[in-house]
Order: sequence, then structure tokens, then C-alpha cells
Amino acid sequence: MKKNFISALTGLFSGLCNGLFGSGGGTLAVPAMEKFGKIEAHKAHATAIALILPLSLISGIIYFYGIEIPVKETLFACLGGLVGGFAGAKMLGKIKGRTLHIIFGIFMLLGGIRMFSGKG
Repeated sequence: MKKNFISALTGLFSGLCNGLFGSGGGTLAVPAMEKFGKIEAHKAHATAIALILPLSLISGIIYFYGIEIPVKETLFACLGGLVGGFAGAKMLGKIKGRTLHIIFGIFMLLGGIRMFSGKG
């Protein structure tokens, strides 16, 4: 029961981040799943991706009808994202857990620095 509550809370905050910022749900979901849900790193990353799909769909639909998004650019970004997502999913199983944490941490730090510098 407690684990389900933690999972639902993780989903709630991830969805909030995704809806507000257009991304970021995974940066919250992965550490929360590992620390509070006791889910192994590879499974936490894969679960976060599975979680982000429905979040992105609902946010995307709301954005599409509420905010004028550039459709052509969005479609090309989606094509690139499909290729990158496929490649990343294949690579995930080949990376050690510690290395995965380091890479993830570096991306989070770089993103945070960009945001604080005003260039994000």
C-alpha cells in the first residue's frame, strides 16, 4: 500500500513538472523511484520513460489546443526523438548502474547550470 502511494505521488509530481515545463518529469521520477520506491537504476530509468509517455500525450494535447505550437518543427523533432529514443533504450541495458548515475547526474547538473545562467 505504501509503495503504491509513493508511486502515485511520484507520478503526480512528474506529471506536474511535465505539464508545467514541457519536460522534467523523468529527472524527478528516476531519483524518487530509486530512493523511495527502491527500484534499481536501469528499471527506474525505463519506468520513467514508460511514465512520461502518457504524461506527454495529455500535455501535448492540451498544448496543441491551448498554445499555438509549430506543427512542422514538432513533427521533425518527434522523428528525431523516435530515433534517439530507440538508440537510448538499446544502450540502457549495456551501461553499468554507477555509470548511468554519473551520466544522469552530469546532465542534471548541466541543465541546472543552464537554467541558473538564464540560458535555459
